[in-house]
Order: sequence, then structure tokens, then C-alpha cells
Amino acid sequence: MILNKKIVIVLPAYNAEFTLEKTYKEIPLDMVDEVVLVDDASSDRTIIEAQRLGIGHIIRHERNKGYGANQKTCYDKALSLGADIVIMLHPDYQYTPRLIPSMAYLVAQNVYPVVLGSRILGKGALKGGMPLYKYIFNRGLTMMQNLLLGQMLSEYHTGYRAFSREVLENIPYSRCSDDYLFDNQMISQILYAGYNVAEITCPTRYFAEASSITLVRSLVYGVGVIRTSFGYVLNKLGWINSPLFSIDKGMGSKPP
Repeated sequence: MILNKKIVIVLPAYNAEFTLEKTYKEIPLDMVDEVVLVDDASSDRTIIEAQRLGIGHIIRHERNKGYGANQKTCYDKALSLGADIVIMLHPDYQYTPRLIPSMAYLVAQNVYPVVLGSRILGKGALKGGMPLYKYIFNRGLTMMQNLLLGQMLSEYHTGYRAFSREVLENIPYSRCSDDYLFDNQMISQILYAGYNVAEITCPTRYFAEASSITLVRSLVYGVGVIRTSFGYVLNKLGWINSPLFSIDKGMGSKPP
């Protein structure tokens, strides 16, 4: 707990049997109040590992619902536990949990309501083994989004994020995609609602057990990012009225 703020770490897991222990043991449990793991119907022993490690809250989807649907369950559970700060961390050990105190502190001090762990700042992505095509793809999409959304973020595609409770309660994340596009749609909603976003340099690791999407799915994701960004602009101009950008108080945990 920092400044009397309840901190909940959420782990959206899928086939994380071989990386979960490393991830969990680096979480600073002395300052974290709760840890939630949501298993999206893994085919390995992720649930057994989570139970062995003594993770406080374990939820299992009986069928695979997708990366975005997993996060929705994570955030709903964190809010129900009374979280003031929610930090989403992939349990595949690609991102270091050692940044949790820094990210949480920025939110707890009301400096920023959202903090992203950026792989691009400090050239952490390439140093950590990000494939060159993914790096170029990331940079191209980010440049396009900064232009359309009027921002100057180093990347929109990181899977390491800290949120204040207010943000999660006031954006309709339940309306975002159940698949990989969820992350990008959610950050677009946050920016649309006028929240400021901070970034901190995050070293990253690419290895066999770390999760990664295929080239084909990356292309599908890229098309979705472009559509989301243009939807953002058209909503700002008042030309369309997409439910994705209908920002109402308390929409976060409600179904679409």
C-alpha cells in the first residue's frame, strides 16, 4: 500500500505455467494488497502453479474468451476488491514487475491517473530481443496514432499498465474487443476521456515462453488499430457516435 491506496495486481494468464513463478516472485508483495490471476482456459498447468504459489484470487474461464475478455474479468474483480490502483502485468515474464512501485507511486500521488511501461523509451525493445519487424510495425502504428490522436506517446502497444480506480470506473472498457485489440481501444478511450498518460522506461525480454502473436494476427491487429484511431477522430468531430467512445460515469464494469 502506498499513501493509503489499495494496490491490486492483475495477471491475465494463458499458458503461463513456465513463467508464472518468476513473474510472481518479483512482485513486491510487501506493498501490494492483492494479486488476481485470471486464467483464460489454459491447456497447461497454469492454474495448478497459481495455487501452488498461493496467489490470493484465482479465476478460471471455462472456455477461452480471448485476451481482452481476460482483462475485463481482471478489472471487474480488482474493482470489486476495492482497488484504488490497478496494475496489469503479463505473467509471461516479458515485463519486469520491479517497476510496480514506481508506476503505483505516480498514480497514488495523483501525478498521473495512467502509467504505461514503455518498451520503446531507452531502446529497451530491441535490446530485449523484439523482432525487427515488430519494432518497425510498432513504430509505424504509434506514429500514425500520435498524429491522429494528437499525442506524443512512445508506444500504444505495451502490456504493462497502471490505472487509478477513477479511470477504470469512468471508461466503458467492457465495450472494447475481447481479443488483442482491447489494449489499444482502451488507451484510446482513456485519451478520449481527457486523462493524461505517463510513460516510464521498461526493459523487456523476448524468449520462447514469452507470449507473442503471429504475423497474420499482427496485421489484423494493425488494421484494427487504424480503424480505432479514425473512429476516435470521427467521434471528436461529431461525425459518428460510436459506443466505444461514449464515456459515461461508472461504465467500466457494466456490460455493453
